[in-house]
Amino acid sequence: MTYPWADDETLALMDMARKFFLTESVPHREKAEANKHVDRDLWRKAGSVGLLCAGIPEEYGGGGGTLAHEFAILSAQASTGDTGFGNSVHSGICAHYIEAYGTEEQKQRWLPGMASGDLVAAIAMTEPGCGSDLKALRTTAIQDGDEYVINGSKTFITNGGQADLVIVVCKTDPAAPGVSGISLVVVETQDRPGYSVGRLLDKMGMHASDTAELFFDNVRVPVTNLLGQAGRGFHQTMQQLPQERLILAVIGAAVMEAAVAQTIEHTKNREAFGGTLFDLQNTRFVLAECATLAKIARTFIDDCVVKHCRGELDNATASMAKWWVSETQGQVVDKCQQLFGGYGFMWEYPITRMAADGRVQRIYGGANELMKELIARSL
Repeated sequence: MTYPWADDETLALMDMARKFFLTESVPHREKAEANKHVDRDLWRKAGSVGLLCAGIPEEYGGGGGTLAHEFAILSAQASTGDTGFGNSVHSGICAHYIEAYGTEEQKQRWLPGMASGDLVAAIAMTEPGCGSDLKALRTTAIQDGDEYVINGSKTFITNGGQADLVIVVCKTDPAAPGVSGISLVVVETQDRPGYSVGRLLDKMGMHASDTAELFFDNVRVPVTNLLGQAGRGFHQTMQQLPQERLILAVIGAAVMEAAVAQTIEHTKNREAFGGTLFDLQNTRFVLAECATLAKIARTFIDDCVVKHCRGELDNATASMAKWWVSETQGQVVDKCQQLFGGYGFMWEYPITRMAADGRVQRIYGGANELMKELIARSL
């Protein structure tokens, strides 16, 4: 397969990443699912071969590549069915927040460790009573001399259980109306009094993904851990959200392609009614529909990636990509799963994991209902 945003070097990276996940991650999936997180050693292995922070400049320990390199790695991971390794948040989101808004000292302090896998990063935005509506944010970071004192709780945090760095979206000015008092403050979690990780959450899918509750009880961090300007946190997240939503769409497109390919293989080898399951007209028609939807998704997403790499992807189009691809991903995977019959309900079959893991695509990164509202505002 060719991609208009990928040159030979990027394609080689994608191929290497696919082999890495098939060798180093997928065979250990059952263990990771039982533990609710991948082994910490996997982060360091990924860092050693250049799969972390690929789009971050070399001067900060990164791969010195472009956003296309990040998307190539994430596409490769999605194509293998691996949903446990939280690199999309670590490299795709957190590293770019630090690169975009961090001081030179912050970049030098945090990014090299993230690129090597010695530091795992998370972003803590969602709260028990606040998901897509950041106006309802309750976590506070009140300045006390040369420190911020953080109080509050976060939930559904990817990489939360293992995180060494947490970008906390919080109110540094609780009296400010709406979202104007929101800031981003980085918490270095090791030996941090008042910081605690709750339970690793039981989820419908993505069982190997580290998803945790986080608690902040008078957690003190230096004011120098402020990322960007105080009170500009909402604006910063709005600038970064198109990339987050495009990442989810890139993953969705890769999952659709994998689902179609696996279902074609299964139906051509599954005997039924004196022939193969693929010989039946209904099977061929369903797969024709699914292949067409996957092709449309690929064409749309490739165009979005090209635009984003040029700095031209607008928020509305990113929202379109996120909602349409995630909705279509659910439809395609469901149709493919049906063609597996009873095997499609067995956990050891990748199509079953695709169905369970993919459901959250319509929820995180901004629920699809919010995506439609954002699109409508642009009309």
